[in-house]
Amino acid sequence: MSDGYIFDSALPEDHPVHAKMNKRLKGALVVLAIILAGELIWVLGITPCMPLAVIDISGIPELDRGTVLAQAGIGIHSSYMTVDIRGAELSLGALYQVESARVTRQFPDTVKIALEPRKAVAMALAPVNGLIEPVFFDRFGVVFKIGIDGDKPLERLPIISGLVFENPSLGMKLPSVFQKFLSDLARLNNSDPELLGTLSEIQVNRRPYDGFDLVLYPVHYPVKIRVGNELTQETLRYMLLLIDVFIKQGVAVDEIDFRTGTASYIRKEASLG
Repeated sequence: MSDGYIFDSALPEDHPVHAKMNKRLKGALVVLAIILAGELIWVLGITPCMPLAVIDISGIPELDRGTVLAQAGIGIHSSYMTVDIRGAELSLGALYQVESARVTRQFPDTVKIALEPRKAVAMALAPVNGLIEPVFFDRFGVVFKIGIDGDKPLERLPIISGLVFENPSLGMKLPSVFQKFLSDLARLNNSDPELLGTLSEIQVNRRPYDGFDLVLYPVHYPVKIRVGNELTQETLRYMLLLIDVFIKQGVAVDEIDFRTGTASYIRKEASLG
């Protein structure tokens, strides 16, 4: 039974026990703040200036790692802060094997290099050291491969004839006049490779003054097909349709000309018995 008094067991704030606890808490907070500040200084101020811990290179496994790093300007002392991202991308893009490069940094000590390899859109045959070798070039006309890799099967690509190579070398580039034609080849190869595969050879026929025409040689029909300097799906489909009509009608054709927009053809002359 209560006698009317309420006892408060809590200690007053100025009690020595409270003061001791507050002092310990403040000390712990100061130590924690010092540790946190040290960590921040290490992570934000020191680590980004230290040599890179991770350099990841992907895209072209056969390209020597040392060559890539040297071209990108990345050495043993390079750090997150000192790597020139834009400069590295431009320098790597100058390698004949590389179509494009993307360099990214991941804080605080990582750099990633992603290389996009050149892809062949066609090949030509040219004399190299006394031998006839395949010369491969991409959609920009850059020669990035010469010859065949050992027992590796040859890529199924259209053969471009009529190009004159004098001492072909890796990294050389075809004249800019062929840029649109090579872009057409790349587009066809991406959108309809089977349609492009109906051609065994594409001959570049230079005009007397400027530009060029193309002469197409289908795989399954012995005929020459003359077109302008553009190569489209519509042209190839119309070509195949016309060839099919000639075959069904038993008409032997030596040449079909699409250059005027309307197809004209020349019959094969009957051989003399």
